[in-house]
Amino acid sequence: MIGADRNETRRLFHQAWTRHKAGQPLDALGRMVAGIVADHPEYHAVVEEVGETPDRDFHPDRDGENPFLHMGMHIAIREQVATDRPAGIRAIHRRLDQRLGDTHAAEHAMMECLGRALWEAGRSGGAPDERGYLECLDGL
Repeated sequence: MIGADRNETRRLFHQAWTRHKAGQPLDALGRMVAGIVADHPEYHAVVEEVGETPDRDFHPDRDGENPFLHMGMHIAIREQVATDRPAGIRAIHRRLDQRLGDTHAAEHAMMECLGRALWEAGRSGGAPDERGYLECLDGL
């Protein structure tokens, strides 16, 4: 749903957030992105400055978490839940949401499993293991 170009994706976050703050209309993707940014006030300054420096690198040792990776994982999880792909993720999300009482917290818990699945896929050079991903999620 979001382009593969890092700078283009970051500009999308910047534009959606800028339009949201100005009360301008947004399409469905823009509303989702702006909502995710709104849920992360700790990233507002980074999103606002990305209009001038979209190519900034984030290093875990120096900067901590990459805010765009974090917010992008929220988008990925929301899209997975909306399409129930991998099959069963919607029910897992609903169960976590009910147990934690907060959709945002449920997504944060799910990110651990998504991050692990993506890391393992990158390391092996293959596609993410959906079964392993769902097993991890089921264990939350």
